[in-house]
Amino acid sequence: MPALFAPLLVALGLALTQAPALSADTPEPEPPARPAADPLTAARGHIGGGRWAAALAALRRLNTSGDADWNNLMGYALRKQAQPDLDGAQRHYDAALRINPKHLGALEYAGELALMRGDLATAETHLAALVRLCTTPCEPLDDLKQAVDAYKAGKR
Repeated sequence: MPALFAPLLVALGLALTQAPALSADTPEPEPPARPAADPLTAARGHIGGGRWAAALAALRRLNTSGDADWNNLMGYALRKQAQPDLDGAQRHYDAALRINPKHLGALEYAGELALMRGDLATAETHLAALVRLCTTPCEPLDDLKQAVDAYKAGKR
């Protein structure tokens, strides 16, 4: 039996002696980079808690108007506050969709805003876009479909 392992042991010994040696001054490999923290986290937290003024303040501090997510959240917070700013919300949803025409959240929220304004045709246009873009499960699609169905049933 030991004779069977002899060639394997010789090969292993050669591999170990021919492996490149690490010198003391060889730097250790860098650890993988951590993903950058989402700058919208604080605003999302405020939105999740229904703190619209705090969400708007956090978003305004960031002022990343070239970002579709930022515009979508601005539109949402403006629309949901105690005294909704529907025109401001519309501008931000439009900006989000100019930046990213496939932004699922902006399509959903712009559709909901259209329903608030009594514009079923625009809401259905956004719903159709979500139908094309979404795979199941798709919360924005489900939420806007439910809102459109409720609107049609007279449950505005």
